[in-house]
Amino acid sequence: MTKTIIVEPIDRLYKGYALDLDGTVYIGDHLLDGAQKVITTLRENSRVVFVTNKPLETAESYAAKLTGLGIPTETADIVTPLDSLVDYLDINHGGAVILTVAEPLVDDVLRDAGFQVTGDPLEADVVVVSFDRTFTYAKLFAAYRAVNNGAVIIATNPDPFCPTPEGGLPDCAAMLAAVEACTGATAEAIVGKPSAHMGRAILGRLNIEPADAVMVGDRLLTDIAMGQSLGMASVLILTGVSSLEDIGRSGVQPDFVIDKLLDLLPSERDQP
Repeated sequence: MTKTIIVEPIDRLYKGYALDLDGTVYIGDHLLDGAQKVITTLRENSRVVFVTNKPLETAESYAAKLTGLGIPTETADIVTPLDSLVDYLDINHGGAVILTVAEPLVDDVLRDAGFQVTGDPLEADVVVVSFDRTFTYAKLFAAYRAVNNGAVIIATNPDPFCPTPEGGLPDCAAMLAAVEACTGATAEAIVGKPSAHMGRAILGRLNIEPADAVMVGDRLLTDIAMGQSLGMASVLILTGVSSLEDIGRSGVQPDFVIDKLLDLLPSERDQP
């Protein structure tokens, strides 16, 4: 039996909120309706962190973007798949030599974390696949050679596309599918939402019990699945990717569905 879906404002405040960014707080360089008011209000009573599967910027960059949009944000308020990637590699592949199918930022982050990044597929222990707007056949061929030589595949996030004002961009899942298709291998881990690796980072930043927290986002298979796997309440917002029709076709059922971010705030009639 599926859960009853409630499409109305939520009549309670939680102690902690994990908010997706693209499609939930903003699209492109524009805040979605009510985002500034909602986040300001939530922060008066609750801990708020922002969680993104987009590995194209550092946490510092995301914090600066939100601050520039009128939502003052510290680096510690941001959880990205690059954080989860470094943590996963430290735990499972310390000292590994890494070949990337990624944009230069990923190489920089890995080097800063102490990993050797190589362009030689025959040196690689790990192939890291990420959202890559510079994806080429040469990168695919290098990954193919590395995996066939014994390297494992690790991906930053499972998203098939990233929402943009223009309609979206192919995301990490597209690059990963190409690597998996030609090698016959599957990724050892995908470290972004809804993975346990990202989950540990989220709960660590919130520093509260999962039952007192809520995950808010626009994707059933990443945001909502993430919240449910952690034991958090889950709220699907209909300003991004997933729709009411998608809920009916999915085995992932949110606790709440809201039309806009303002619906996160308890109804005025219920305020003391």
